[in-house]
Amino acid sequence: MGMTLTEKILARGAGKARVEPGDKVWVGVDVLMTHDVCGPPTYAIFQREFGSQARFWDPDRVVVIPDHYIFTEDPHARRNLEELRRMAHEQGLRYFYDAFSARYSGVCHVTLAEKGHVRPGSIIIGTDSHTCTAGAFGAFATGVGNTDAAFVLGTGKLWLRVPETLRVVLHGQLAPGVMAKDVILRLIGDLGVDGANYCALEFQGEGVGTLSVDERMTLCNMAVEAGAKNGLIPVDDETRRYLQAHGVDGGEAEEGDPTAEYAQTLEYRLDVLPPQVARPHSPANSIPVTECEGEPLTTAYLGSCTGGKVEDFLAAAIVLKGRRVKLDTYAVPATVAVQRALNQIRLGDKSLREIFLEAGVKLGEPSCAACLGGPVDTFGRLRGDEVAISATNRNFPGRMGSSKAQIYLASPATVAASAVEGRITDPRRLVDEETWRRRAEIVARQEAVVVSSDAPAA
Repeated sequence: MGMTLTEKILARGAGKARVEPGDKVWVGVDVLMTHDVCGPPTYAIFQREFGSQARFWDPDRVVVIPDHYIFTEDPHARRNLEELRRMAHEQGLRYFYDAFSARYSGVCHVTLAEKGHVRPGSIIIGTDSHTCTAGAFGAFATGVGNTDAAFVLGTGKLWLRVPETLRVVLHGQLAPGVMAKDVILRLIGDLGVDGANYCALEFQGEGVGTLSVDERMTLCNMAVEAGAKNGLIPVDDETRRYLQAHGVDGGEAEEGDPTAEYAQTLEYRLDVLPPQVARPHSPANSIPVTECEGEPLTTAYLGSCTGGKVEDFLAAAIVLKGRRVKLDTYAVPATVAVQRALNQIRLGDKSLREIFLEAGVKLGEPSCAACLGGPVDTFGRLRGDEVAISATNRNFPGRMGSSKAQIYLASPATVAASAVEGRITDPRRLVDEETWRRRAEIVARQEAVVVSSDAPAA
């Protein structure tokens, strides 16, 4: 019997010829990523357990990306940044994307890919549950707690149980106005929040090949919302093109064996999938938008690692062009590169930035912003009993700042259409189909904007 892609990666990391689901293995970690929320406590645990003068196992494999609580005057948030700076200085870190510096980038999961830290077949561990985003590039990527991360900092190793793999086969191509966010919401709705507990979710099928890299990142990003240990996609020419543009050699990427055994196979036809909306208070509460269309809203939010990438903003702009929003609508680019792309990408005679501003959308600075609530002065934070529609990845009570708020999750296209109508709206009625089908071509024209000049980690 052959191995799945996840099993192959973990076998390599463990120095074994093969592993099977349920095996417990020590693996070598290729990249350890942390940010301003979990970095300081992780470093405190590291110094407590390894000693105040201890050194990281490999400082060039530690990537520190402040992103959560950046544009705030909150003293606790500022203290965390100072703690990260102390850690970076003491450990001589090469890849510290410090806030309020020329190196600042934005949301960690998007930054990892933009800066070339994600390599196919690598093992990436992060102190954030959505580290699984990097699986879009054929890597094993997962989030861990601060104690496990501190252990990795000291040893470069992590103990893991090899997960079973659920295969998700996608057929066909999404209709205009339907996005990868709709696919993953439907999958989470079918599986439930614990339906893939400690499993790998591997996306396969010709339908995956029709999705952009940004869209694939959305699929893998939300694998954890079904309880999965990781989500991943085998590398193809589209992935190699992105990797090459970002200074990464994807030529040695592997695939699962044809004889690999999967715990379960789920299949979806993309061409008949309608846009999905997850009602409060769980990503698993997903239903077709047609079943809740017209429900009133007060707020719309576009941003985060799930909904703040270039293609997310382009999709929203296609809906917003020539229209005005009827809700308080906030948009936060995931990274500085995405923010730059808003000026570079044009639809007709308007840049995306012009389209958003003319539509009445408030644009924030690149960061996680209100996705995790944040301090009281956080841009776009919910403060009362708002009824919001959001392109982020979680809608638990209090997630965006107010426990009284109701949060619906949806794709960027559905968020934009709902902002225009002032109520939950099917975006398929508001997209220009020709422009929608040209999204990949439009993004490709400004690809150089998102290419990093930073060398990737070894």
